[in-house]
Amino acid sequence: MTLKYVNETLNFDNIDIKELGQTIQTPYYLYSENIIARNIDEYISELKNTDTLICYSVKANSNLSILSLFAKKNLGFDIVSGGELQRVVRAGGDTSKVVFSGVGKTNEEIELAIKSKIYCFNVESQSELHRIDSIASSLNVQANISLRVNPEIDAKTHPYITTGLSENKFGISQDDVLSTFKTISDYKSLNICGIDYHIGSQITDIKPFTDSAKKVLSLVNELKKIKINLTHVDLGGGLGISYNNESPAKRGDYVRSLIEVFKGTNLKLIFEPGRSIVGDAGILVTKVIEKKNNPNGKNFIIVDAGMNDLIRPPLYGAYHKISSVKENTAPVALFDVVGPVCETADFFGKDRYITADIGDLVVIQDTGAYGFVLSSNYNSRPRIAEYLISNSNVTCIRGKETFSDILGDEERYLE
Repeated sequence: MTLKYVNETLNFDNIDIKELGQTIQTPYYLYSENIIARNIDEYISELKNTDTLICYSVKANSNLSILSLFAKKNLGFDIVSGGELQRVVRAGGDTSKVVFSGVGKTNEEIELAIKSKIYCFNVESQSELHRIDSIASSLNVQANISLRVNPEIDAKTHPYITTGLSENKFGISQDDVLSTFKTISDYKSLNICGIDYHIGSQITDIKPFTDSAKKVLSLVNELKKIKINLTHVDLGGGLGISYNNESPAKRGDYVRSLIEVFKGTNLKLIFEPGRSIVGDAGILVTKVIEKKNNPNGKNFIIVDAGMNDLIRPPLYGAYHKISSVKENTAPVALFDVVGPVCETADFFGKDRYITADIGDLVVIQDTGAYGFVLSSNYNSRPRIAEYLISNSNVTCIRGKETFSDILGDEERYLE
């Protein structure tokens, strides 16, 4: 248990949050290197003596110090933009272990990736094949590609984070994938090496993963019949964590179940975990600035973090546990925990039993994934600082923005 009360004060990875609050301005993100390392090891321990590659999904949390933790463990990276590729390089990542996903790769991003000698492009359309071939040809090289297929498996997750159905924008339909593979021989600057799929995010049951794997394996076998022999299968990511007392599949069980499906195929397996490595390794610490109630009896705790800092609750209706840093055994009341942003959607949790007074610190749990990376400057609010607990020391890994940071070069264009 990495979040617990010690002497009536909430501790995260053995760091006293109240004591930390005397030197660090709220709101801020706080991550634990220990938890990240533990989560990575749970994957790695199951992959010994297998031909596999873990490519951390950079979009989950792209702070350079976080990425460097994966680089030091010789992991690969799953990217979806040229900017993420540049972050991987700056963090010391091995570009030969990078896979490039996403439906809208620009020509500039494709060229950058080819010049960076990435492992593979996960291609999502026939026209993208043509563009990659054209750019690779102009550079006089061959680009490794795999095709992303939609396996038509309903992952039973939030519709905004479901990605493996025909109604989603991602991938190539099952009906078209075989014919698309056949056309690749027409492209002289493409080297086909794999097939890729991803069915969604925050999936807690193993069955959708194994069902998808079996459908993709059948496609691999169909391709063999027409003399197209692949060298890898990219299994995507999507394994969930426990936000609200869910019981997600264990990382080891998830990995073993997929290895079993492809046993005996001699295919390299690529895993793209993101949330399941960093999600429970981060918290958002914020301070109560107001309390109020409406005439209808609705109670509000207003904190100094806003939806611009953590947008998951209003965007997805996502649930995050919220705890007062000060342990209190007194009777608690129902509160909506909200921020100062000028939107009704600016909330972190509704109808929560919590006791906190003005000036008290509050922790929003499990915010290591899709927290800071989705933040913005809405209402001209500076993006907040990020800190990392490493070897029992707390270090700033991204400072809080200043107003000048927000303005950027806007003043140059004033008339």
